[in-house]
Amino acid sequence: MGKRIMVVDDSRAFARQLKSMLEDTDYEIAAYCADGATAIDLYDEVQPDLVTMDILMPGMDGLDAARILIEDHPDARVVMVSSLAYDESIDEAQAIGTKAFVYKPLERERLLSALDDVTVDLQP
Repeated sequence: MGKRIMVVDDSRAFARQLKSMLEDTDYEIAAYCADGATAIDLYDEVQPDLVTMDILMPGMDGLDAARILIEDHPDARVVMVSSLAYDESIDEAQAIGTKAFVYKPLERERLLSALDDVTVDLQP
């Protein structure tokens, strides 16, 4: 069984791209959430090994959702995945306790490297 990822992003195109990039790896998408509130509601049910979180989404943004997830689940592994790569966004994500920041557009090797770094202690 692969490492389970919860994808939180309002773009279905991004979800398809991520699924394609994860083919032939030890990662699998366990859940897709189009907004942060849904991710918070489903986290306990899905119990993902890690969460990829966009910043800009309708309703609750990814930084607020990540903050709540990490407060509720201190062991949550959240990787921010966004084209919004301003220093203050990156600093805020780090202060919240996210594990990595990956920039859109995605590059497969950079993405897999970040995911591997975040899950290095998990069994494949």
